[in-house]
Amino acid sequence: QVQLVESGGGLVQPGGSLRLSCAASGFTSDYYAIGWFRQAPGKEREGISCITSTDGSTYYADSVKGRFTISRDNAKNTVHLQMNGLKPEDTAVYYCATGRIQYDVSFYSPVCRPDEYDYWGQGTQVTVSS
Repeated sequence: QVQLVESGGGLVQPGGSLRLSCAASGFTSDYYAIGWFRQAPGKEREGISCITSTDGSTYYADSVKGRFTISRDNAKNTVHLQMNGLKPEDTAVYYCATGRIQYDVSFYSPVCRPDEYDYWGQGTQVTVSS
């Protein structure tokens, strides 16, 4: 069974940085998409950044472009999210999830919608506040 464990969340001041990590295990395929999602109180869960295990193509939500960077280590089945320039509106529970690779035909980026991902970690809280 696929298992995902997130870490690295915490309390940070506006403008600060955090690095989230997701350790994955139990894969039966080398071909998958993995990404980061977040859910703030009263809001829908949203995909913020996803990456493929194959060609490393990426997707970033407009709200985090230029601030967040996703990276992967296929050998270790690990993915990271470097979060810089954090804002109070980034406060949410952040989840790591995996799913079957699907591409957005128009932009050649992985589909990064929560309903397309199958296996989820427990989440890690990120709070941005002074």
